[in-house]
Amino acid sequence: MAGPGSQRRASRGASALLTAALLYATLGYVVRSEQQIPLSVVKLWASAFGGEIKSIAAKYSGSQLLQKKYKEYEKDVAIEEIDGLQLVKKLAKNMEEMFHKKSEAVRRLVEAAEEAHLKHEFDADLQYEYFNAVLINERDKDGNFLELGKEFILAPNDHFNNLPVNISLSDVQVPTNMYNKDPAIVNGVYWSESLNKVFVDNFDRDPSLIWQYFGSAKGFFRQYPGIKWEPDENGVIAFDCRNRKWYIQAATSPKDVVILVDVSGSMKGLRLTIAKQTVSSILDTLGDDDFFNIIAYNEELHYVEPCLNGTLVQADRTNKEHFREHLDKLFAKGIGMLDIALNEAFNILSDFNHTGQGSICSQAIMLITDGAVDTYDTIFAKYNWPDRKVRIFTYLIGREAAFADNLKWMACANKGFFTQISTLADVQENVMEYLHVLSRPKVIDQEHDVVWTEAYIDSTLPQAQKLANGQGPVLMTTVAMPVFSKQNETRSKGILLGVVGTDVPVKELLKTIPKYKLGIHGYAFAITNNGYILTHPELRPLYEEGKKRRKPNYSSVDLSEVEWEDRDDVLRNAMVNRKTGKFSMEVKKTVDKGKRVLVMTNDYYYTDIKGTPFSLGVALSRGHGKYFFRGNVTIEEGLHDLEHPDVSLADEWSYCNTDLHPEHRHLSQLEAIKLYLKGKEPLLQCDKELIQEVLFDAVVSAPIEAYWTSLALNKSENSDKGVEVAFLGTRTGLSRINLFVGAEQLTNQDFLKAGDKENIFNADHFPLWYRRAAEQIPGSFVYSIPFSTGAVTNERHVANDSSSLKVLRY
Repeated sequence: MAGPGSQRRASRGASALLTAALLYATLGYVVRSEQQIPLSVVKLWASAFGGEIKSIAAKYSGSQLLQKKYKEYEKDVAIEEIDGLQLVKKLAKNMEEMFHKKSEAVRRLVEAAEEAHLKHEFDADLQYEYFNAVLINERDKDGNFLELGKEFILAPNDHFNNLPVNISLSDVQVPTNMYNKDPAIVNGVYWSESLNKVFVDNFDRDPSLIWQYFGSAKGFFRQYPGIKWEPDENGVIAFDCRNRKWYIQAATSPKDVVILVDVSGSMKGLRLTIAKQTVSSILDTLGDDDFFNIIAYNEELHYVEPCLNGTLVQADRTNKEHFREHLDKLFAKGIGMLDIALNEAFNILSDFNHTGQGSICSQAIMLITDGAVDTYDTIFAKYNWPDRKVRIFTYLIGREAAFADNLKWMACANKGFFTQISTLADVQENVMEYLHVLSRPKVIDQEHDVVWTEAYIDSTLPQAQKLANGQGPVLMTTVAMPVFSKQNETRSKGILLGVVGTDVPVKELLKTIPKYKLGIHGYAFAITNNGYILTHPELRPLYEEGKKRRKPNYSSVDLSEVEWEDRDDVLRNAMVNRKTGKFSMEVKKTVDKGKRVLVMTNDYYYTDIKGTPFSLGVALSRGHGKYFFRGNVTIEEGLHDLEHPDVSLADEWSYCNTDLHPEHRHLSQLEAIKLYLKGKEPLLQCDKELIQEVLFDAVVSAPIEAYWTSLALNKSENSDKGVEVAFLGTRTGLSRINLFVGAEQLTNQDFLKAGDKENIFNADHFPLWYRRAAEQIPGSFVYSIPFSTGAVTNERHVANDSSSLKVLRY
């Protein structure tokens, strides 16, 4: 869109091409003098300087040549207005198809796992040597492979970030606190070996798949492709698949939970420590779809967070960490009055359920105590019988079993579960038992619901740890499904065998979004049913102070935190409620790492992505962002001009899908386009519309190469000495670059390189110089000088000037 002072017809233009020259100059010392300089002299200097720098910019950018070239192709140009609603629906459909392919891969794993378990008979004496992910390729002092540590071939694979993996086999990780050869583990590993064939078949069907896995209810974790796991500095691997979000969401329905903790005098010392750890472990099993509160009791009730008494809060990471901090403030004294606590818990659950704010599914009370002197059947009769909608889970703390019978009765009479926790080492495994109980209705009804997690970073997995020093942990979402026992003798009991899943990196979602259709300032974004961002250009890495590690709640960013101008949450609420529609507002978008601000009006279009809990939105800026520019040239013309050595394409844009077939993965996007157009790779799937526009841009911008070359050859030693590089970018991600000095002489060695994210085409935004120039009057130049440039300095600094060329729509 043209700037405020532009002509009316220019404001209706659609952005076509942009070219810019980068100028470098030395800023000298400022000379202080008592002599006053007349204003007229200063104006004369300013005018002369402005005229000179504009002349240099116009000369080296070649903008007039390009404008002339566009005029020649005017008859081949068409400008179409973008239908935002149709666009967002089409993109949502593309995402739906991509998500469906992942879901089908998981469904095949479920079927294979259930069939394998159905045919397996448990053998308590089974001896089976499997590939233990920690022990593989490990030898003893005599050079012999360790037990469960046979040779396991690993080779770097570019599809898995060049990590050493085995794409023929999976391997198995067992938590440190579990016995590798426990009969339950060995039998589970044995029958789940049949998943290897399905893992490989899934990968053959959909080569864009990455990690696939089966998390067993017994605790082991089978992962494909196989990879080596390394213990931490203490020799421990804390990972337990049953604590992961994808496992919990797939295994259970959303739930409302009240946790009651006995803090009477008998709970002093180790018992209180175990109780606190038990609460913390229960919190680990709660996800964003769950709601909870924690109440400590003796003669009185003590809400762990006094500001939240009488209600439940969402079990997101922030709330759970807040409650954990308050657990340390609990101390034991007095007499335990469980009846008061039970009455309060039932009232909270009832009141919260009537508000319609909770999970509207399961409700539970978790009782953590060292004993109960009564069965409290009158309370249960008042609040919970005969429907028994609230399950009671009782955790007996300590070795004494004097009051165990009362706690067992309470759990059994209210469709719950009883367990005893004697040591800290027992906590994790015993807490997990309640998940099996809550999963029973789903198992009995054979509800194979597909679940999708919100975006998250799982830094506990070995692949994430090995990438931490490189590109860093990857933001992803996971699709998962529960695996049930179909054996006749267990079917009525509702036995959960585990959960299968596969990861989908968020960057893969961006490949389904054609940036060229969204305009210079436009973007697509997706959120979960809780309002958390799945992908958004403003979702930036947040690092812990002094560390290269992303903050743990980096992924729990609400849409309202980035689209903050929507103060009434109109857009957020509509998307959370999975509606389809349009919303408009004036926005202030920061660029250049927050140092500059662009003010514009955005039109937002949104709809839901079927089969997932996600909604998709598209933001189009008013003006040029509402139009799409189409050019038309022959394939022969375009191919010829794509061969020029100064041409490059946006690395993160998807012109052709090079992930579908292994033989294409080594291709750059430019190489893939050339092969596709020449008909040499019939299996390549490419965006025909985008490639047609790339060809047009290549043809129209081709003369600039000869023009820049002529300037370089005729440039005298002293003329325009500050000019170092000229560059051009188009709406299709095509770039041309010409150096007027040797590469080693560039003042800014990083400019336009892969690490210079602000100044190159990315998956979610155009370069900074492109965006700023697009908002100015056509033919004018935008000059940028780094904010770090000082007034008094003898160093060289870079000045960047850019100008936009626009096709006008009459």
